[in-house]
Amino acid sequence: MIQIRQLRKSYGSNHVLHGIDLDVRPGEFVVMLGLSGAGKSTLLRCMNGLNHPDSGMLAVGGIDLMQKHSRRELARHVAMVFQHHNLVPRLSVRKNVLTGRLGQLGTLPSLLQLFRTSDIRLADQCLERVGLAHKADERTEALSGGQMQRVGIARALAQQPQVILADEPVASLDPKTARSVLQYLRDATRELGIAVVCNLHQVDYAREFGDRVVGLAQGRVVFDGAPTDLDEAALQVIYHGEPQEAYPRADAPVPAHATAAVLPSVPWMQASASVGSL
Repeated sequence: MIQIRQLRKSYGSNHVLHGIDLDVRPGEFVVMLGLSGAGKSTLLRCMNGLNHPDSGMLAVGGIDLMQKHSRRELARHVAMVFQHHNLVPRLSVRKNVLTGRLGQLGTLPSLLQLFRTSDIRLADQCLERVGLAHKADERTEALSGGQMQRVGIARALAQQPQVILADEPVASLDPKTARSVLQYLRDATRELGIAVVCNLHQVDYAREFGDRVVGLAQGRVVFDGAPTDLDEAALQVIYHGEPQEAYPRADAPVPAHATAAVLPSVPWMQASASVGSL
C-alpha cells in the first residue's frame, strides 16, 4: 500500500527528511514516534500529497506521488484523520461523513451535495462501525471531542481508501477517550484491510495499538520493529539520538489480520445508485 525509497525533503537549507525507506502493508497499523521536528509530519504531508519530495520514490495507494496527480484522484485512495477534527459543526453527523464521498462524485453533484442512496447507506454503515449510528441526525457541534474524532474516522472510512493517514489524532483527548478512538480506528482498518500510518507522541499507545513502530530522529528512520521491541534502548535512540549498531527491522511475515487483497475486494455495502439530496 505504501512504498518509500530514499525519500528526501528540504525547506531551503533546512534538510528535514534524509533518505527515508518505509513499506506499509494492507491491514497494518504503523505508529510513527519521534520528537517534534523529527520529520514525522513532513513525511505524512508527503504521503498525502501536500508536500512534494525533492527526490526518491513514493507510492501511496498505487499512486506515484513523485509524478503529477490530482487531489481528487488521491482522495479516492488516501484518507486523513486530523488532530482537530476538521468537521463542519453546523452540519449533521451524517452530512459530515458524507463529505468523504465528494471525491467520488461528479463536479455538479459535488457542488450541490447530491449523494446517491448507496452513499447515504455507506455513511450510516461507517457511523455504525465507530458506534455513532444513533447520532447520525444530530448537529455535529453537540458532540464531545472524542465523538467528533470518531466522526472523522467514519468520514475517512467513507472514502473507501486503501490508506489512512492520522496526524496526532488523539492529542487533545483524555486517556480513556483516546484509547477508545484508537481502538475504533485500529479495529475498522484491520477488518477492511486498510493500511494506516499514525503519528503519535504517546509511547504507551504505540505499544498498545501499533502492529509496528517506526521511530524517526533528525529526519532518519532509527527504529523499525514490533512494539515489543520498543525497549528503553530503542527509546534512547528515538528521543535522545544515542546510536546503536542496528535497530529491529519489520521483516516478519505479514500479520494474520492483514490481507493482501486490494481495496475493491472490501465488502462495502452495495446499494442502488438512485440520487437523493440531503
